[in-house]
Amino acid sequence: MDGNIQKLKGANKDIDLASPQGNIAWEQDPCPWNKAENTDAHKCAVKNVSICRYFCGVEYIDTLLCCYPNENPLASNN
Repeated sequence: MDGNIQKLKGANKDIDLASPQGNIAWEQDPCPWNKAENTDAHKCAVKNVSICRYFCGVEYIDTLLCCYPNENPLASNN
């Protein structure tokens, strides 16, 4: 795996997540993009809406791969 990819626990996924921010019963690392911009606007993935440009996938069991602030090495150049 590329050295620029971070592994975030639980991460900032909004996929089928009905709980309001802060009411989650499991450990969740903060989004580095949100932290850098002092916001909570960015989500890794929102069901049927979007996938963050820094999203690089998910590892078992619930570890999100994030390349922020670097270009996504897995994205197509098309």
